[in-house]
Amino acid sequence: MYQLEDYHYALPESLIAQQPVSRREHSRLMVLQRPSGQITHHPFTDIGRFLSPGDALVINNTAVVPARLSGNKETGGKVELLIIDYADGIEQQIAAGMLRFKCLIRAAKRPQPGAIIDLDPALRAEVVDFEDGIFTVDFCFDGDFEAILYRIGKVPLPPYIKRAGNTLNTQDVISYQTVYAAEKGAAAAPTAGLHFSTQLLRTIKENDVHVVPITLHVGYGTFVPVRVSDIREHRMHSEAFVISEDSADIINRVKASGNRVVGVGTTSVRTLEYAADRNGVVHPGSGRSDLFIYPGYRFKIVDAMITNFHLPESTLLMLVAAFAGREKALAAYAEAVEKKYRFFSYGDAMYIE
Repeated sequence: MYQLEDYHYALPESLIAQQPVSRREHSRLMVLQRPSGQITHHPFTDIGRFLSPGDALVINNTAVVPARLSGNKETGGKVELLIIDYADGIEQQIAAGMLRFKCLIRAAKRPQPGAIIDLDPALRAEVVDFEDGIFTVDFCFDGDFEAILYRIGKVPLPPYIKRAGNTLNTQDVISYQTVYAAEKGAAAAPTAGLHFSTQLLRTIKENDVHVVPITLHVGYGTFVPVRVSDIREHRMHSEAFVISEDSADIINRVKASGNRVVGVGTTSVRTLEYAADRNGVVHPGSGRSDLFIYPGYRFKIVDAMITNFHLPESTLLMLVAAFAGREKALAAYAEAVEKKYRFFSYGDAMYIE
């Protein structure tokens, strides 16, 4: 249960979704009943059938920022940067016209502290430090930084989504963002939420289900592989979160009334569990969550969850295994492979209750 190899499964590369479906809600939905292990198959538009009046559907309203930037070193070498702490950095201006961010950098040769990277006539970056694979970078800009970023930056698609020439489809800018994205700061989308259309959410609300927003700015840690054989030794990267008083109040009232709290995605689940005390009461506030959920964890607040199908040996799969039971989760994944479900960010969905 605690060995990394316990979370391996065979996945044909052909099942890794490279494009979104034509309409968000037209993906497939696998439903796993935890007590019995029964699995049924549905269109995602059926999700409302599994939600009862009075339930809370908790969504992560983070917005993916175009945090991937291309530039050149003074020597002419090409460089690609990915800002991984946008929400934190944007609030900590260190000087007029200067912001400091943590970044991943891809280059033929690792840039050293002091290296200058030209990104745009109005934007350049200087490497300050490098530690544990992460660069500290100062961005010097003329004008409005956010406006520059949204003009020249690109949406950071996950590495398993391949694009010819490493370029985005114009559709990706829309598709790799939830319809309820509101708080800018994520380096990756909370992908379980990509299945919801505005109309589907409206229908769910009309059935007296509370749709409750919280925020977790998904960082690059979601793609970091587990590199230890004993998963209990793995450490999660922390991510910034916010839970408002209104959202915490609704969630707590729903729980107290005997209705269910349904997390949309592993990001919502982790945030709720991090913010809940031992009595299952969610506290409002903000901070950084580094909660690693794996089998043996006792859930305090989440009763059901919607999620995508995740990478083998990933922390996301371990969370699903903790919630559903490892054997039931892997059996469901095996059936998903057999029935040719689409996997990962642009893939199909799973509902576990």
